[in-house]
Amino acid sequence: MGRRTGFAVAALAVLALAGCSADSGTSTSGEAGDARVAAPTPQQGALTPQQGKPGEPAKGEVQNTGAVQQERQLVRTASVELRTTDVTGVLDQVKQLVLAKGGYPAQENATKTQGTVTLRVPGDRLDAVLKDFDALPDTEMTRRDLKSEDVTEQVVDVEARLANQRASVERVRGLLERAGSTSEITTIEAELTKRQSELESLQRRHDTLKGQVAMSTLTVTVNQKSAPPVEPKEKEEPTFLSAFGGGWDALVGAVSWLLVVLGAVLPFAVVLGVPVVAYLVWRRNRRTLVTRKSVP
Repeated sequence: MGRRTGFAVAALAVLALAGCSADSGTSTSGEAGDARVAAPTPQQGALTPQQGKPGEPAKGEVQNTGAVQQERQLVRTASVELRTTDVTGVLDQVKQLVLAKGGYPAQENATKTQGTVTLRVPGDRLDAVLKDFDALPDTEMTRRDLKSEDVTEQVVDVEARLANQRASVERVRGLLERAGSTSEITTIEAELTKRQSELESLQRRHDTLKGQVAMSTLTVTVNQKSAPPVEPKEKEEPTFLSAFGGGWDALVGAVSWLLVVLGAVLPFAVVLGVPVVAYLVWRRNRRTLVTRKSVP
C-alpha cells in the first residue's frame, strides 16, 4: 500500500513538472512551482511563485533583480564608404587599425578598383575605429551609417529563463534519484531530456546575444578615386626665337634622316658598286687600246 502511495505521489510530481514546461506560463501547486517566469521589463521586477522552503525568496526573482540593474545591452552595426586612389593599401590600413583595437576581419572581397571587408570590432571601441578611419591620409569618407539596437529586455528575459530552467532541471534530477521503479525512471528521464534540450537552446540564445553586444559588425567599402583631369596648356604666340628653334630642329631632323638613309644604302653601294667600277675601268682601258692600234 505504501509503495502504491509513493508511486502515485511521484506520478503526480512528474505530471506537474510537465505542466510547468508549457508555454502558457501558468503555475500549479506543490511540485508545479516550476512554471516559466514572464520576461521582466526595466521598469518592473520579475514575479515568480515561491519555490523551496516557505519564506525563502525564489532564485529566479533574485537573479532577475540583478539583471534589471545591469547596463543597457546594445547591438551596434556600422557601415562606411571610403574613396582613395590606392584601394589595396587603404584596405590593409583598415584591417591593421581594427586588429590594433582588438577586432578581426571576418570576410573580404577586393579588386583593383573596389574592395569590401566585414570586420568584427569590440562594441566599446567602435567609435574610436570610425574616428581613425576618418583620419586616414589621402582618403575621403563619403558615407557613414551607424545603428544601435537595445536588446536589454531580451537579455534579461533569457537570463531569467535560464535561471528557472536550471532549477527545473535540478529538481527533475532529484526526482530521478528518488525514482523507485523502471516506469518512473523512464518517464522522468524523458522529461529530463526535454528540459535539458530547452536549457541548451536558451544558453545558445544567450551566448548569441552576448556575442552581438560584445562585438559590433563593421562593413567597410573602399572605392577608387578617379584621377583629376589634366588641364590643357595655353598656346603661346610664335616668336623669332621659337621659329628659329623650330627651323633648326627641322634641319637637324632632316640631316638625321638623310644620314639614316645613307647608312641604309651604303652596304648595297659597296656590294654592287665594286663590280660596276671594275667593269667601267676594264671597258675604258679596252677602248684606249683599240684606239692606239687604229692609229698608223
